[in-house]
Amino acid sequence: MSSRSNLQRTLALGLAVSSSLVAAGPCDIYASGGTPCVAAHSTTRALYSAYSGPLYQVKRSSDSATTTIAPLSAGGVANAATQDSFCASTTCLITIIYDQSGHGNHLTDAPPGGATRGPGPNGYDNLASATGAPISLNGQKAYGVFVAPGTGYRNNAATGTATGDEPEGIYAVFDGTHYNGGCCFDYGNAEVSSDDTGAGHMEAIYFGNCNVWGTGAGSGPWIMADLENGLFSGQNAKNNPADLSISYRFITAIVKGEANQWAIRGGNAASGSLSTFYSGVRPAGYNPMHKEGAIILGTGGDNSDGAQGTFYEGVMTSGYPSDATENAVQANIVAAGYSTSTSSTGGATTTQPTGAGQTHWGQCGGIGWTGPTACDSPYTCQAQNSYYSQCL
Repeated sequence: MSSRSNLQRTLALGLAVSSSLVAAGPCDIYASGGTPCVAAHSTTRALYSAYSGPLYQVKRSSDSATTTIAPLSAGGVANAATQDSFCASTTCLITIIYDQSGHGNHLTDAPPGGATRGPGPNGYDNLASATGAPISLNGQKAYGVFVAPGTGYRNNAATGTATGDEPEGIYAVFDGTHYNGGCCFDYGNAEVSSDDTGAGHMEAIYFGNCNVWGTGAGSGPWIMADLENGLFSGQNAKNNPADLSISYRFITAIVKGEANQWAIRGGNAASGSLSTFYSGVRPAGYNPMHKEGAIILGTGGDNSDGAQGTFYEGVMTSGYPSDATENAVQANIVAAGYSTSTSSTGGATTTQPTGAGQTHWGQCGGIGWTGPTACDSPYTCQAQNSYYSQCL
């Protein structure tokens, strides 16, 4: 109880008003539109202009020590140099993604679900490598959450999130080139039991090219909504030709819903405006909704964990945001300057030794990697993307 109250005090201090003038963050914009954030997650930056609290926690394999990563300044980019220094000569996992909204809706490794037990201890899902998704924001280095199959985060006791047919909005920034056809790379509202409890018990963003349920135009990937018992691209359960394939390096994905009304929107998170791929009534059998209010990242509601993707930031709101509010959030995301360049760390860089072998799940290669490239038996080094190879 003491550690939890201390954490809550730390988060409250993180929300304190800063004396410096910082541009409004996404959650400031949502609040001004009357739809405040009830969950705000990012490993790359603060989502409120005044937030200076913890963004995420990492745990290193050498001694199981942990540390939290905060913004360089209130409202700013994550301090990647803290992570690089702490994780030097070893590997680190992202153990907690903190909720910046003050509701305490932090994300940790997802527990076993009705669809599958995860590959981690006691059937929990794997945690993401802390270095699997290096990027930069306006030239400052940061790390996203690289979700390989078997990886997932969850909070089954979230507070303030939409339940039943209550209205909500959800946005996320993903890597539009990292996806597959597995089920299901989601972020959003899910069941509190980690099991499929029926149609309409979820409302989450899905990204990928799974074509088992709904589809959009072309061959994907698509932004769709996981509403449970199916991925939906519109009112028609099978296809919405207006839901275009979208594969920008950084994408903004939006799903929002209220009583017999919902929408899918999206665009390039690095430039330009949002497009609306669907806005209209619910599919047959989904009015009213039966949302349960848990929060998932990287898996389906029943812990289906065969998908992959990369998450950078995302929020859930109370209330159905207007298009104008979301357009302003998109402008903020574009101004954040997401890029694949990682020239600046905001501090000192580190190097890693090359002699030892890595244990299971350890990093063993990738652009810029100077650490061990061998894996302990029986594991082999397998490339996950150009920046990250892992002992599997």
